[in-house]
Amino acid sequence: MAFAPSSTPSRTGDVPRDSGDIHLPDTARDLVKILVAGPFGVGKTTLIGSVSEIRPLHTEEPISEASAPLDDLAGVRDKATTTVAVDFGRISLPGGVVLYLFGTPGQERFRALWDDIAYGALGALVLVDSRRIDASFDVLGLVEESGLPYAVAFNDFPDAPRHHTEEQLRAALDLAAGTPMVTCDARDADSSVDALLALVQHLIERHAPEDR
Repeated sequence: MAFAPSSTPSRTGDVPRDSGDIHLPDTARDLVKILVAGPFGVGKTTLIGSVSEIRPLHTEEPISEASAPLDDLAGVRDKATTTVAVDFGRISLPGGVVLYLFGTPGQERFRALWDDIAYGALGALVLVDSRRIDASFDVLGLVEESGLPYAVAFNDFPDAPRHHTEEQLRAALDLAAGTPMVTCDARDADSSVDALLALVQHLIERHAPEDR
C-alpha cells in the first residue's frame, strides 16, 4: 500500500499557512469542494487542521455523559471532544486548484446532515483506522450511496497493526480495484496533502474521458 510521503513545503501553494490571509490567491482557477469523511475519532479534524491555509473552522464539543453511550469509544478512549456539525478548511494546490475541505461528523446520529454537507462535492477522502476497520463501513456506505468518487487513506496511528497486506485491507473494505488507497499521518501537513492529491488525481482520471 502506498504511503503518502512527506513533501516539500511548496506543495501547498503560494499562500503561507501562518499568514492568516483569508483571501484566495490570485492563481486560483478551479475551486473544488471535497469531503473528509470517516468514523468517529479517525482524525478528520486533525487532517483538516494540519493542511488548511486559513484558520480552520471546528465545531467540536466535549463528549458529554449523555452522548458517551451513543458513541463507540473503542480504540479512542482518550478522545474528549466530537464534531457536531462540520469542520472546514481550505488549501491551494499547484496549478490553481483550491480545495474546500468539509469534515463530516462520523456518528450515525448525524446522518441527516450528510445530504446537506455532501451537496456540490466532487469527491471524498475517507479516513480509516486499521485498528477498527469495521467502524468505517457505515461511512463508506454513505459515500457510495451518494455516488461520490473517493479515495481511502489509512491514518497511521502509532499502535496501528502493521501485518495487514494491501490486498487484505482492500478486501476488508470491499473496495473496487480502481479506488485509491494510501496511508497518511493526519498530523503531518505534507503527508495529508499527498493523501488529498491521491484523491484529486483520481478525480482527474475519472473526468478526463468526459472532456475528450
